[in-house]
Amino acid sequence: MSLTVRTVRLDLEEATRLLDLVPADRPVTWLRRGDGLVGWGVAAEVRTLGVTRFADAAKWWSETTVRAVVHDEVNEPGSGLVSFGTFAFADEPGHSVLVVPRVVVGRRGDVAWLTTVGDGDAPDLVPAAPPAAPVGASFADGSLNGEQWMSVVADAVGRINRGDLEKVVLARDLVVTADEPVDVRWPLHRLSEGYPMCWTFHVDGMFGATPEMLVRRERGLVTSRVLAGTIRRTGDDDGDLALAAALARSSKDLEEHEYAVRSVADALEPHCSSMNVPEAPFVLHLPNVMHLATDVAGVVHDAATVSSLQLAEALHPSAAVGGTPTGTATDLIAEIEGMDRGRYAGPVGWMDASGDGEWGIALRSASVSGSTVRLFAGCGIVADSDPEAELAEAQAKFVPVRDALTAD
Repeated sequence: MSLTVRTVRLDLEEATRLLDLVPADRPVTWLRRGDGLVGWGVAAEVRTLGVTRFADAAKWWSETTVRAVVHDEVNEPGSGLVSFGTFAFADEPGHSVLVVPRVVVGRRGDVAWLTTVGDGDAPDLVPAAPPAAPVGASFADGSLNGEQWMSVVADAVGRINRGDLEKVVLARDLVVTADEPVDVRWPLHRLSEGYPMCWTFHVDGMFGATPEMLVRRERGLVTSRVLAGTIRRTGDDDGDLALAAALARSSKDLEEHEYAVRSVADALEPHCSSMNVPEAPFVLHLPNVMHLATDVAGVVHDAATVSSLQLAEALHPSAAVGGTPTGTATDLIAEIEGMDRGRYAGPVGWMDASGDGEWGIALRSASVSGSTVRLFAGCGIVADSDPEAELAEAQAKFVPVRDALTAD
């Protein structure tokens, strides 16, 4: 199938609030501080499975872009033919998707554009009917309750102290049941307003506001934001500054962070002619938590043959979402975590026809299906992790999506 794609420039006033334009027809979003991409409808898609999920999607995208007829008067990253993807964390069962919307609206600073796929007329860009709040939402523990999950954490700490591995990331879930199907646009509006420094995303039922950029590739430059090491905010400015200073000195958190940075740098190095890896992290302040953060950057030498999605595959799973050593940690996750992560902590984002794109990690996230929403949160476990403290951290990480599902 050959796709006909046309991108035209818009007045900024037509794209001032991108989310307001999005109808309920298979919406996709990728937004940060008002900029990014939104879309709706489906012009083409591929669903992939298992260990070859990335390679199969990359092959399909390569074939799709070769056959497409593209008229792009904007030529910005994200204009022209664009796909959005969400990929499973684990190889099995590994259900993943890459989708081309029929309509995409983008904004990047002082440039805005409209992309349409197909032969139909361009849509009138008017605000869509606003989403309704979830009705009768009730929250319950998912696969494990708090006590059970703390027992799993204690088991992992014991194995780390025996020398089986250095770090493992363990996650837990909450299940929300509503009286009526949940319109994902409601939590997306709440997340983009409450967490503007994060990337608010939705693809094929997977949504959230992630603070972590797995990989961005743009015109030969590649960057990755690594987060590992977390402390909950108190709401008191002076107290939070003291907590941030303690986090920056914490040997436990610095050790966890070092593992994560090292895994990203090692994965990107074969694709880069030069790299910059800062010696020390900075503290990223979010409304509910603070993280140790490092931005790794490089110049790619294989952009003609390796897309941003393939870089995301090379990076996944990093130590920030899996552990160290990676294979041992992911095996332990499968053995003791007690749940199927689905697409939680997998790559989510977008890619254009050149292979440039942005892929975040699906954190502070949830999956929605009808009237059921499943929330996820994970914590990095190292030798001196305390199960009660890790449970409190997981609870803090549930807050963004949990609050976003409640009515005003």
